[in-house]
Amino acid sequence: MSRDRAVDALRAYAIGGVVLGHWLVTALVVTDGGGLRQTSPLAALPGLAPVTWVLQTLGLFFFTAGFGSARSLARHGVRPSGWLAGRLRRLLLGVVALLGVGAAVLLAATVVGTPDDTLAVALRLAVSPLWFLAPLVFLVALTGPLRAAVRRWGLARLVVPAVVVVAGMDLAVRVLPEGVDVPPVAVLVAWAVPYLLGLAHGDGLLADRLAAAGLAVGGATALAGLLALGYPVSAVGVPGAGVSNLNPPSLLAVALAVTQVGVGLLARPALERLLTRQAPARAVRAANRDAVRIYLWHQPVLVAVTALTARGGVALPGLHTPPDDPLWVLARCCWLPLLALVLVVLVRAGRGHRGAGQPGGGRVAGRSAECVRPTPQVYDDRRSGRADLQEVIAVRDSDPPSRGRADGQPR
Repeated sequence: MSRDRAVDALRAYAIGGVVLGHWLVTALVVTDGGGLRQTSPLAALPGLAPVTWVLQTLGLFFFTAGFGSARSLARHGVRPSGWLAGRLRRLLLGVVALLGVGAAVLLAATVVGTPDDTLAVALRLAVSPLWFLAPLVFLVALTGPLRAAVRRWGLARLVVPAVVVVAGMDLAVRVLPEGVDVPPVAVLVAWAVPYLLGLAHGDGLLADRLAAAGLAVGGATALAGLLALGYPVSAVGVPGAGVSNLNPPSLLAVALAVTQVGVGLLARPALERLLTRQAPARAVRAANRDAVRIYLWHQPVLVAVTALTARGGVALPGLHTPPDDPLWVLARCCWLPLLALVLVVLVRAGRGHRGAGQPGGGRVAGRSAECVRPTPQVYDDRRSGRADLQEVIAVRDSDPPSRGRADGQPR
């Protein structure tokens, strides 16, 4: 009862968007030497760029992380240090497992004579998703001060300076000569915007539909203006392009994140109705429980499936062929069920291994970084929005008069 099902649905959508987006825009082509090289269909098919607005969901990922941190910290009360240690431990354990298994696999692949370019691609794709750890860990560590600042000064007084800093970084990238390194300030500041929105929503500050509509309309308007100013259409990097909206994150990435948060909050009633059905609710619970493992392992799964099938000597369409026409996209979509099946098996195996030596099957260790243990309670008083006043009667089995009074109350 302590969960917010709509936010859980947004988190599941965010992790699903990241996985599908990477699987669709990452093409591994077999070279003449039998190795793999990385490319992207966005380079040959620029018409697919608007699809990245739906699948680049990192803004929702940070928003739900901020929401989960606010709710979790509120439950811990006067022990923020213990809360932070537990939060970071859940994040970093998955990374340690990935690095350990990845190192063993790379060593075995080297021994059996895997081409160097394949090893380089595998290492790059396995490590590249870890960039999110730096801003996420930093923001989680600052959850207490940021939450207090939002309550004291308001959301706008924190978001507006962050947007100004990102705009300054965008200007520096375009004005400075090529080859000049720009400090990666935008990586932290840009993703702090959706994280702050999550903190505010966790404290009930974005509960009404007017605030959600303002975010959606304001973000969409900013998107249109930025595209008119010449920002790249693709929300992710395109090989060969001079400027990327994601590395470092630009104003367009921030505007997209705000738009997605606003639309997600507006869709709250529909999401809650959807999750009354058993199948969607089960899928959302599974995605939330294993969110970090899914994020960390989806790229190694793509490399493993592509490399193993390439050993057959036949270039399979959508898996080993160049992504230079729409038929490649259709063929890649046909491979998605296999990739998803391998990922599910791997995630479940990792969950069972971690829980083998723990009482109760390791459910606590297998939680997502955004999942928290709910405290025992009679009713849920932490829902977003105006709290409903309720009367609660405590009943003791050894007190028949109090049981009689409770039985007479409306349920």
